[in-house]
Amino acid sequence: MTDHDHSRTFQADHPEPTTDAARVGLALRELLIEAGHYTADEEQTVIAAMQGASPENGAKIVARAWTDAAYKERLIENGGEALREAGFDIAPYEFTVMENTDDIHNVIVCTLCSCYPRSLLGMSPAWYKSSSYRSRVVREPRKVLAEFGVKLNDDVDVRVHDSTAELRYMVLPQRPAGTDDWSEEKLAALVTRDSLIGTQRDLQT
Repeated sequence: MTDHDHSRTFQADHPEPTTDAARVGLALRELLIEAGHYTADEEQTVIAAMQGASPENGAKIVARAWTDAAYKERLIENGGEALREAGFDIAPYEFTVMENTDDIHNVIVCTLCSCYPRSLLGMSPAWYKSSSYRSRVVREPRKVLAEFGVKLNDDVDVRVHDSTAELRYMVLPQRPAGTDDWSEEKLAALVTRDSLIGTQRDLQT
């Protein structure tokens, strides 16, 4: 299922504007998108770039963990400290990294709003913010993951991690086989935003 399909499956919940200026701004944005001047995805990409937020940041952390066992241990034990060591800081939030293994698959959600480590994962996708994803993934995670193309055997333990205003999560995906001699840069190119959220399991080499 493509990312476009995800957006259609999980329609985003946009808060209603509360001022006249906000209503005018929202109406103008919708008219510009409808007229084809830019797409909603292009808008998010530009905003993310302006804020220095990109899933490439999270990918760099993953690649370092894959190639440095000691760093990986520090990352799992104290995500915030390990991030600062690598030049990233998401203070004032706590940060926890959950590792996927052959027996465990992790997926992230924020059931109350849509808290998300934007500086490491870029702008959150529309489906992540939708009420459908937020309510369903905690109740029927295997079914939701299957809709993203993640088919898990019954013996794989699915763990859903609910972000809060104080705590952010990131998934550490499994390193693909046959990449033992790859550089960090080449490894980082394999890591996707969805794999950092947990809605993708197998990375393509």
